[in-house]
Amino acid sequence: MLLVDDELEMLTLLAMRLEANGYRTEQAINGEQARARVARGALDAVVLDLRLPDADGLQLLSEFRQRAPDLPVIMLTAHGTIDTAVDAMRRGAFGFVTKPFNHHELLQRVRHAIENASLRREVADFRRIVGEEVDGSILGTSRPIATIRELIARVAPTDVTVLVTGESGTGKELAARSIHQLSARARAPFVAINCGAIPSELLESELFGHVRGAFTGATRDRDGLFAAAKGGTLFLDEVGDAPLHVQVKLLRVLQERRYLPVGATTEREADVRVLAATNRDLRADVVRGRFREDLFFRLHVVPLEMPPLRERREDIVLLAEVFLERASARHKLPVPALSPDAVDWLLQWSWPGNVRELANLMEAATVLASGTELRAHALARLAGASTKPAPTATTSATSDERDSVPNLNSGESIDPVRVLTDPSRPLPSLKDARDAFERAYIAEVLRRANGNVTAAARVAGRNRTDFYDLLRRHGLRWREGGG
Repeated sequence: MLLVDDELEMLTLLAMRLEANGYRTEQAINGEQARARVARGALDAVVLDLRLPDADGLQLLSEFRQRAPDLPVIMLTAHGTIDTAVDAMRRGAFGFVTKPFNHHELLQRVRHAIENASLRREVADFRRIVGEEVDGSILGTSRPIATIRELIARVAPTDVTVLVTGESGTGKELAARSIHQLSARARAPFVAINCGAIPSELLESELFGHVRGAFTGATRDRDGLFAAAKGGTLFLDEVGDAPLHVQVKLLRVLQERRYLPVGATTEREADVRVLAATNRDLRADVVRGRFREDLFFRLHVVPLEMPPLRERREDIVLLAEVFLERASARHKLPVPALSPDAVDWLLQWSWPGNVRELANLMEAATVLASGTELRAHALARLAGASTKPAPTATTSATSDERDSVPNLNSGESIDPVRVLTDPSRPLPSLKDARDAFERAYIAEVLRRANGNVTAAARVAGRNRTDFYDLLRRHGLRWREGGG
């Protein structure tokens, strides 16, 4: 990444911090050098000072955005104001960090900027393939969603029937649309119907059509959705809610590729690929007699289970930023940034409404944002939750581990290995384990230094400012002076 600042000490400090965390950096001390380097391309991100001797940082930002729209730029300044931050965000800055910068905040901004740029390229590639705007349901870098994309790519070129399962809000219809758009039927219609939203006595007519006089009120012939989807794809959403008499006719059309409109005596050809979805357990419904076993196996040729958002947490922040950008563009508002505590809240929330809930929350947060940054308390209020979410399977170990770390002034010895190996505790995530170990280590170092921050920072290999930041981040107390 490119670091642009006219203060050599600041450039050295930035490079040292970023390179210590695995990033490769190049440096420029003025606008001319920065322009020349950006023009050569092959950059993942830019950290740009607002004030340079030969250029205005906001003007450079605009130039960089024109030359490389997907290149994330993080503004760095000692002269930060709300107006300047808003202006920078309007011009397309990814983030805004003020000097003296917080080490962890800068690293988080850089990491999110690079991941966001990667996801944007992924979105653009997917749109070129699918040919329409997509939401975040099948975007991301997590293993579950990568598996879904791979399966979609494999089944799409065929005419095989696919049953998409998953909780509400996980993107079942989007997956079906993606299969259609990547198939040979893409130029023909994609027709969707929610089987649970149509009264049972009307669903048969909606699907198969009817002839004049078939029932009271049938004053003319009417084609159904199988006819409307001719040559294309018919998506049966919530197929588990279809009544048994309709299930019989669905089974026949899947077996014979022919159907009979209500009241008709002549069958019609069904040149349609059928995709179905449900959030019900159809196997259990088969056992209870609520769903036909033969139809289940006809639909369940290729199962595709959409993962809930809580099982793909590494995608949450990236998707949130995509939704923020989309909502900001739709409502012509600045793109708000996610504060560190907002990121923590997003990762800990249980997301009962899955991707749909995340998209709606980000839109509401964009419209109601009172500044350039979204905070955890604002998101929690919009979600109807507390600022500290109820523990989930992923987060419960975190609070336990932190509670298990003793007060550093108590003199009690800390054994972080025990925290992770105690069989009575659920095994935490890697991030939670790393945070727990770091907190325990810092507390122990300070205890052994008798509370002397300068001595503890020296032992930890950090400068005193960084060590104070770590103490505050982990909620540790200390006494000045030691002794």
